Amino acid sequence: MPPVTEPAAPEPGLPRTWRPLGPRIAAFAFSVVLIGAFAMLWVTFPQQTKDAVSPLQRATVIFFIGLGVALLNGLARSRITASDTGLVVVNGYRKRELAWAQVVAVHLPPGAPWPTLDLDDGSSMSAMGIHASDGPRAKTQVGELRALLAAR
Repeated sequence: MPPVTEPAAPEPGLPRTWRPLGPRIAAFAFSVVLIGAFAMLWVTFPQQTKDAVSPLQRATVIFFIGLGVALLNGLARSRITASDTGLVVVNGYRKRELAWAQVVAVHLPPGAPWPTLDLDDGSSMSAMGIHASDGPRAKTQVGELRALLAAR
């Protein structure tokens, strides 16, 4: 019996950007919930409690809310952009530009949260711009990325 292979995806036009859908929706929703929950909590405090909170305590709470929103934003801004010259991989707040020759293979093993790019120096890197939680959409995106890689 011949090995089962996935059908090759058609090569998409360039430039092409892939962004995860589920994590972007979740990051937005959790940010709204985080800010809304603390705002509602503050509004429901009696005036006596509000007066007892020092400016440093307020600043600390605001700092941690901002930190939570910044972390969620980092997850939501992840993307992979393919152009004629190569790939730009943004994972959180880190951006890495790769020439096509640097990328050897793309893998999305079962159970992995996102694909891994094998690089020509023997290392690998995560590509959070495609998220496995997107299901069939993620498989299609990995197929498109593989098709672009094979064409170059």
